[in-house]
Amino acid sequence: MYVSVIGGEHCSDEIYEMAVEVGRRIAEMGAVLITGGRGGVMEAVCKGAKEKDGVTIGILPSDDRKEGNKYLDYVIVTGLGYVRNVLVVLNGDIVIAIDGRYGTLSEISFAVEYGKPVYGLRSWEIGIKNFNNIDELFEEIRKDLGFNGSG
Repeated sequence: MYVSVIGGEHCSDEIYEMAVEVGRRIAEMGAVLITGGRGGVMEAVCKGAKEKDGVTIGILPSDDRKEGNKYLDYVIVTGLGYVRNVLVVLNGDIVIAIDGRYGTLSEISFAVEYGKPVYGLRSWEIGIKNFNNIDELFEEIRKDLGFNGSG
């Protein structure tokens, strides 16, 4: 399974720590993590995934691999700017939006348009399943996917 996590390049310390825990849980599920590859929420989930030996992929908006965060296993450069948001969501079986601004909103829209299940964690209140609590988020994901263990 591939899980795309979307969220801002800048976030509060509280959101950063929540995103680290989301990354840990994605790795514990045995899923591959896909992000936009930069800082903030994207870096935090990658950090958490690496703490649990998860695999991380970053799809960058630029053509410079050095812009990727230090927790990425694989860096994909695009040179597409924000258009790369489509690639981030298309490559996940599910999408988790954490906090975020307009870039995250665009990714949520693309995910919905492409029929991807979208889950929010303190994100946009626009008709997606949105949670304030990480345990509730993952309980819902497991229920929806019929997922009851790791791998």
